[in-house]
Amino acid sequence: MNINRQFLRLLIITLLCTVANDGFAESRMTVTSPNGRLSAEITLEKGKVYFNICSGQHTLLEPSHLAMRLADGTVLGENVKTFKTKKSSGITSKKSAFYTKDAVNLPYNRLLMSAGKYSLEVVAYDDGVAYRWHTMMPDSITISDEINEFSFSSDCMVWETPVNSDEKELDKQTTVSFENDYYHRRISELNPNLLIQAPILVELPHGQKLLISDYNTLDYPGMFLLPADGNSLRSYYAQYPATEFHGGYAMRQLRVGERAPFIARTAGTRAFPWKIFIVADSDTDLLATDVPFCLANDNCLGDVSWVKPGKVAWEWWSDWNVKGVDFTVGVNTQTYKYWIDFAARNGIEYVIMDEGWSVPLKSDLTQIIHEIDLPEIIRYGKSKGVGIILWAGFYAFARDIDGVVDHFADLGAAGFKIDFIDRNDQKAYQFIEKAARACARRKMVIDFHGIFAPVGFNYTFPNVLNFEGVLGLERAKFLPANEYDQVRIDCILPFIRTVVGPMDYTQGAMNNTSRGNYFPRNNNPMSQGTRCRQLAEYVIFISPLSMLCDSPDQYTRNQQCADFIARIPTVWDETRILGGEIGEWVAEARRKGDTWYIGGITNWTERDVELDLSWLSGRSMSIYTDGVNAARNAEDYKFSTCTVPAKLKVHLAPGGGFAAVVNN
Repeated sequence: MNINRQFLRLLIITLLCTVANDGFAESRMTVTSPNGRLSAEITLEKGKVYFNICSGQHTLLEPSHLAMRLADGTVLGENVKTFKTKKSSGITSKKSAFYTKDAVNLPYNRLLMSAGKYSLEVVAYDDGVAYRWHTMMPDSITISDEINEFSFSSDCMVWETPVNSDEKELDKQTTVSFENDYYHRRISELNPNLLIQAPILVELPHGQKLLISDYNTLDYPGMFLLPADGNSLRSYYAQYPATEFHGGYAMRQLRVGERAPFIARTAGTRAFPWKIFIVADSDTDLLATDVPFCLANDNCLGDVSWVKPGKVAWEWWSDWNVKGVDFTVGVNTQTYKYWIDFAARNGIEYVIMDEGWSVPLKSDLTQIIHEIDLPEIIRYGKSKGVGIILWAGFYAFARDIDGVVDHFADLGAAGFKIDFIDRNDQKAYQFIEKAARACARRKMVIDFHGIFAPVGFNYTFPNVLNFEGVLGLERAKFLPANEYDQVRIDCILPFIRTVVGPMDYTQGAMNNTSRGNYFPRNNNPMSQGTRCRQLAEYVIFISPLSMLCDSPDQYTRNQQCADFIARIPTVWDETRILGGEIGEWVAEARRKGDTWYIGGITNWTERDVELDLSWLSGRSMSIYTDGVNAARNAEDYKFSTCTVPAKLKVHLAPGGGFAAVVNN
């Protein structure tokens, strides 16, 4: 990423837009949102910088200390006597072929506070605020730590995702899969010895909610959170890996040995990641925000017309399990040709070859098991119009990024699913950028798995179509019911996880179970909740590369449902929020071209919802709804066609959902 160019561009824009009354601040500087709803205030107290956010008469974030410590003893944000301030206003206008709408135009106000060789930037939108540091120093700099405190007036309830780690030492907890459940509890109830993944959602005393995350993270570690003194949270960063070694699960990872006494070594002149605060008066406001998209760096790859979002047929979840064929199924050429034939018949753009096609424990992707004729599989896929995406372990890919990319690009592969990264330190972020650039050079796409949430990276590198960073459906193969409530998790994800970017959730199960009937199994696994829930998740969840997790014969036996999945787009021109409450239910509508797709899901509570579809009234609709017996047989559903009413009334079974297509 050319960070210097981005920073110079910011300075030029700021100078052009400087208001007439710029000058030197004393101890208090404020920037308000364009509609006046929000205000962010920077105060200087005893030489330290504090940041707070207000909405009307309510203080959302109490004065909270922020600073950045450099290894040479310089501390950004401490021993400050004054800032030179510049205010500007503008509109963030962005277009993307890989977002939930085709264009965004969002007004903002900006405050830039300079103190010699560094500055602090604060930007205010109508539904969110963000700040970040800038440095203007020669050569490289070393960051010892970044301090971000988030203080509240009371012991607020929060929605948090702790890391799934049994390690006692905090720094060892930073090596994780980034897959865990959400917990709803007070700040005082948080475990002070267990890291929390960003983003986190805070419920404020007067009813508003505040989502906090880092964002636009490049060449820098990702942010964790910890409870701090009083009603506060604080940031925590993984220290820089001084040594790394090949190991981990099935020898697929690049693990950290020793860590250096700093978090990052980076360019001296650059913009650092944002800390974002999304302010929601209602839960559905979280679904509608465009602030994160606006804060992401623009596409840095140039022409990306070659990047093709779409669906991908996936074999790992079903354990390569098909029946009614005259060959032995498994990780072999015949099985993959069978998957390719299914994808071609249904207009599915890709097939993933997940783990198993290369020789295990060798960490050399060019060593392929004898049952696989990879050139033939790729050739056959191309002849059918189906691209092949290859699974790769972190170490096997990282050991020779350019060599791996060139080798498989020459064979004609469409891209990679890179797995088991399980870190978010600076070197992990440097790896994903190197991988994205190398794949873009050969016009290949990426799905990052076993990784943190994307926090804007996919908008800067549009060939990265998806990130995991979520407790998704794949865990249904392993976790018992008393440890795993996917139905509940599904109704939380849209309000927190997908706010910061798309997720590789891997929906599409055709074996569906009602409450009490689920149990984990590797072969022929099942989902929790109804069939219509699985269909609705293609609308609700944001995934430019959406998987069909089940086997071809399952979809063939359920062709009506397969037709809906095959037809649905994965990127959108417009999104409308129809209703919802975090942890309870959600309904959304998304448009591609002239066609609308509508979906809704509920938790285990059976409910009737009424949705305003007046803007579609009179058009033709096909709709999948939970059947009358879906509460006991989750695969029961009803398909019907009708004219769209102004108010759509839908019954959702426990763990249920609905999905609809509206045409002209």
